[in-house]
Amino acid sequence: MKTPWPGLLIIAIYIMTVCRWLPDCMKHRPPYDLRKSIVLYNIFQIICCIYVLYQSLKLGWLSRYRIVCEPIGDGPESMDYAWKVCYAYFVIKLMDLLDTVFFVLRKKQNQVTFLHVYHHMGMVAVAWGIVKWVPGGHMTLMIPINSFVHIIMYTYYLLTVWDESYKKSLWWKKHVTQVQIIQFTILLVHFIALVIAKDCSLPRQPAYIMIPQNLFMFLLFSEFYYKTYVKSKKDN
Repeated sequence: MKTPWPGLLIIAIYIMTVCRWLPDCMKHRPPYDLRKSIVLYNIFQIICCIYVLYQSLKLGWLSRYRIVCEPIGDGPESMDYAWKVCYAYFVIKLMDLLDTVFFVLRKKQNQVTFLHVYHHMGMVAVAWGIVKWVPGGHMTLMIPINSFVHIIMYTYYLLTVWDESYKKSLWWKKHVTQVQIIQFTILLVHFIALVIAKDCSLPRQPAYIMIPQNLFMFLLFSEFYYKTYVKSKKDN
């Protein structure tokens, strides 16, 4: 984590791979049948997210962390939290990039949207920043919340691959998006709380970055929700 260049290189390769190199390669090829690989991938993601959620609650948010203005410690438990929660979360965000690769290999380029790509590369950058500068304390509440959301999300993905009838269920898809919007709302309030908290010695700079980031994601997901589940219903 000494320098951001390896992470930036991974993001650059990711963007070029899913937006140019791989689509060009797949242009004259049939889509790959990756159902077995995706089933294993989703199961692995669920296990990893459960692990990080459990560790984050055990080592911090259900044991010794307070909700507002929790400092970054330097004891043995804090080092455990940095490794088992923050760094593990960063590795998971790198694995998440495979979501887009699977889309392209299955020739579902329409799902490689700005929202999808921006969200994935943004989460890699955010997770790197957490490990580098704030591997514990107030700013890391997003880890258990986001891990919980991803357990729901990858469970849904697993079901749709296992049984394609779930793809036709708007009930599932709609509520997965709702959970994501609720996530950004909670985190937005949490980061704003750090800015307005009195007698708090924590630096506010990370919150100044995460507030507009979460607001932007809230707006993007809300726009997607409106177009997909509200406007389309009105049009029909």
